[in-house]
Amino acid sequence: MTRVTSRLRDRLAISYGQKIFLLATLPLIAAVFLIFLVVTNQSRQLAEGEIQTLETQLIETKREELRNYLSIARTAFVNTYGRAAPDDAQAKLAVTRELAAMLYGQDGYFFVFDYDGNNLVAPRQTYLIGRNWSGLTDRNGIPITDELIRIARTGGGYHSFDWPKPSTGETGRMVVYVNGLQDWQWAIGTGVFIDDVLENVAAARADVEARITRTSYYIVGITVAALMAVFTTGMFLNIRERRLADAKLKDLTQRIIDTQEEERGRVARELHDGISQMLVGVRYALELARRKMGDTGHSLDKGIAGLGSAIQEVRRISRDLRPGALDDLGLGPAIKTLSEDFMARTDISTAFETVVFRNRLDEEARIALYRIAQEALTNVERHAGASHVDISLKGHRSGAMLRVSDNGRGMPWPQSARKTTGLGLRNMQERIEQLGGTLRILSSTSGTVIEAQVPLTHMLSPQKKKESA
Repeated sequence: MTRVTSRLRDRLAISYGQKIFLLATLPLIAAVFLIFLVVTNQSRQLAEGEIQTLETQLIETKREELRNYLSIARTAFVNTYGRAAPDDAQAKLAVTRELAAMLYGQDGYFFVFDYDGNNLVAPRQTYLIGRNWSGLTDRNGIPITDELIRIARTGGGYHSFDWPKPSTGETGRMVVYVNGLQDWQWAIGTGVFIDDVLENVAAARADVEARITRTSYYIVGITVAALMAVFTTGMFLNIRERRLADAKLKDLTQRIIDTQEEERGRVARELHDGISQMLVGVRYALELARRKMGDTGHSLDKGIAGLGSAIQEVRRISRDLRPGALDDLGLGPAIKTLSEDFMARTDISTAFETVVFRNRLDEEARIALYRIAQEALTNVERHAGASHVDISLKGHRSGAMLRVSDNGRGMPWPQSARKTTGLGLRNMQERIEQLGGTLRILSSTSGTVIEAQVPLTHMLSPQKKKESA
C-alpha cells in the first residue's frame, strides 16, 4: 500500500518546468477571465440601454401615431357631439356609425365602451358589440376594459395588453390610446399592434448576444494564442537550458572520464614501476637465501611461490588499469589480450574475432570500447554463469562496432542501460554517449548481447594514423 501511494504521489508531482508554466499561465487565465466578465457585463448593460432607448422611441412613435388617429376621429364627430345633449340617442348613433366606418391599415379601427363596460363600437370584431366586458383581462391577467374606462375618466392616456389580431386571430402585444367623452360617459380609443417593435427589439438583443459571443471567441482565441506563445517560449527556453545543461554535463563527464583514465595510468605506472619492482627484488633476495640454505628452505619456497602470485596479481591489476597493449599495439590486440587473460582466469571459453580497420580509431574511442569490453567481461564473470563468450570488433560504413555475447542466464533487470540501476551498464552508456555512439543491450534466458557502436567521426584519417586499431 505504501509503494502504491508513493507511485501515485510521484505521478501527481509536478516538475519545476511545469510549476513555472503554471505560474506564468494561471494569472494570465485569471486576468483574461476577469476581463471577459467585465467586458461581457459592460457590453450587455450598454446594449440593454441602447435597446431600451430604441424600444422607447419606437413605442413613442406608435403612441404619437395613435394620438393623431384619435385627433382625426374627434374632428370628424366634434360638431355632432358638441351640439348634442347627454341623452341624445340620435347623435350617439350617428357618432358610432362614423367611428365604425373609420378603418385604417390591416388591423386598425376605433372602439367605444360606455363607463359601465358595454361595448358600443368594434367594427373589426363585431362579436364584442352590445355586450358588457367589465372585468375583462388578457392572458397575462392584465385588466383591459376596467383600465380603459379608468384612463378615460381621468382625462385619457395609454394602455398596453395582449389582444387577438382581427386579421389573423393571433394574439399580439397592443398599445391603445383612449380618451373620454364625459358628457356621454364614453371611452373612445384606438390601438396598434407593436409586434414589429418587439421583433426589432428582439433582433437587436440577438445581435448583441451574437456580438458578445464573437467577442468571447476572440478573447478565447487571444488567450489560447497567448498561452501557446507562453508555452512555446517556455519550451524553447527549457530546451535551450536543457541543451546547455546537457552540454555542460557531457563536458563534465568527459573530464571525469579523462581524469579517471589519467589516474588509472598513474596508478598502473606506480604499481608496475614501484610495488612490482619492490616485490621482484624481494623475490630475488629470497631465492638467493634459499640457494645458500640448500634443501632446508621449504618455507622459503612457499614464500617465493606466494610472492610470485602477488607479483602476477599486481601486474594483472596494472594491465587492467591501463593496458600497455592499448597504447603500444592498438585496440584489437588489447582486447585479444583481455579475452585471453579472462579465459585463463575464469576457465570460460572465449572467442575473439576482429578485422583490420580501413582507418584507425582515435584515443577516446579506443579507451571507451576497451572499457566497455572490460566491463562486459566483468559482468559475465560475476553474474552471467556463462560457459562461452564471443567478442567481435569490426569496422563498417557507419564506424566501429564492438559486440560481446554470452550464453548465460541473462539479466534479471529491464533490457535497457538507461533503466537499470547497475553502475557498470550506466558507465558503458555514459562512455558511448560521450562519443555520440549507441549502446544496445539484448538479454534473454539464453544469454546477453552487448553492442557498442562508435560513429565514423572517431576514425582517424590516413594522415593521422599513428597506431593500428
